[in-house]
Amino acid sequence: MTYTDVSLNEASEVIKLAGFKDLLSIEELDGGWANSNYILSLENNEKLVLKIWNEQSIEKVNYLLKMTNYIIEKKFPTPKPIKFIDGNYILNKNGRAWTLLPFIQGKWLESNHLSLYSLGIIQAKLHSIEPPKALKNEFSMGYKLFNKLYNIADENNEWTDFIKFLKNETEELLIKIGHLPKGIIHGDLFSDNVLAINNEVVAVLDFEEICYDFLAFDLVMTFVGFGWEKGEPIKERWDSILEGYQTIRVLSDEEIRALPHLHKLATLSIAAWRYWQFVINLPNTAHSDRYLEMKNRLGKELPF
Repeated sequence: MTYTDVSLNEASEVIKLAGFKDLLSIEELDGGWANSNYILSLENNEKLVLKIWNEQSIEKVNYLLKMTNYIIEKKFPTPKPIKFIDGNYILNKNGRAWTLLPFIQGKWLESNHLSLYSLGIIQAKLHSIEPPKALKNEFSMGYKLFNKLYNIADENNEWTDFIKFLKNETEELLIKIGHLPKGIIHGDLFSDNVLAINNEVVAVLDFEEICYDFLAFDLVMTFVGFGWEKGEPIKERWDSILEGYQTIRVLSDEEIRALPHLHKLATLSIAAWRYWQFVINLPNTAHSDRYLEMKNRLGKELPF
């Protein structure tokens, strides 16, 4: 990722285009590999988030903001994009989308019972929203990415051990998963995408993977993000997520039977993304082996 540097003066000009003024400071936000994020502090104690989309096209960002605004209209807790004076949600700077969001107070969600119970409830609420007609049905970190890796391997005539493993492990997964309920999914509910206060979710962030897909897949992806410690699955964490979730939406017998296969797909999706990002796209960093964390989880005894 190429992080986009922004000066205080440049950020001041950006917020003026949205009707704000008196910027005091700009601070880089940690987290995120596809975007550059900054906290902007104003004189009136208001805070904004400036988000620069380094790896998404203007068209894709417009689509994502449209989907985000849709779920906000349905009362789902996520920061509402701020309009610029010209009526657009995006400022196009040199072909990159710059957006503004309200700053949401909170801390990254922890993995205790109350926090994960709250997360399960919030996720079930998302899954209960009627999907908009414009919602796309392709999860960008799943088979779409797998095929991209296979094409790169073909082009380079270099099928690494991991890519061979990925293809072998995923060829029949969808058959094993079968036909399950689909709806709106977040697709990437890891701790740096969920803000909480007093063990209760106050905002879900970064709907960049939002799509129409298996609801139970999204649920086990949350377990991939929150349910493991030192390479081992924690049953109590799964129980907390599921308990909260099923206060609103109860899994079907078919979904329960498919959970191990869905979990395998979710784990391999994260492994594939990390392989793409840190082995191919950004090689020779301290994260080059991060995909192995996910690969090494396969074969562990799961709580479902």
